[in-house]
Amino acid sequence: MNDVDIAAVLIAALATFVIGGPWYSPALFGKVWVREAGAQPQIGHRALVFGAAYVLSVIAAGLLALWLGPETTWQRGLAVGTAVGAGFVATSFGVNYVFGGRSAQLWLIDAGYHVVQFAAFGLILGAWPW
Repeated sequence: MNDVDIAAVLIAALATFVIGGPWYSPALFGKVWVREAGAQPQIGHRALVFGAAYVLSVIAAGLLALWLGPETTWQRGLAVGTAVGAGFVATSFGVNYVFGGRSAQLWLIDAGYHVVQFAAFGLILGAWPW
């Protein structure tokens, strides 16, 4: 972990909210997501939910930072982040969605979010420091 810039990881993890807020809002995919999921999301205690989401995003961004290494570029970060989002996260969601009988539309929304999320992680980590 000595080669990981903690500040970059903490900033990259914020992309989760910068992207996720609009992504799951009614202005973009929120209405379709609610229809396809079959229910309104149950948020629970907002501080706990958002805190846990941030901690998990820090872990994901930190692991991506380890994979990228200290001498990366924004181009490589973007490419690797996109590949991780599409090749690992989206496909893993796909397996769960197929076995769960969930719709392709729901998978496209959730998987697409994570592809963009990891692309942003990689872009930020590769471009750091600005």
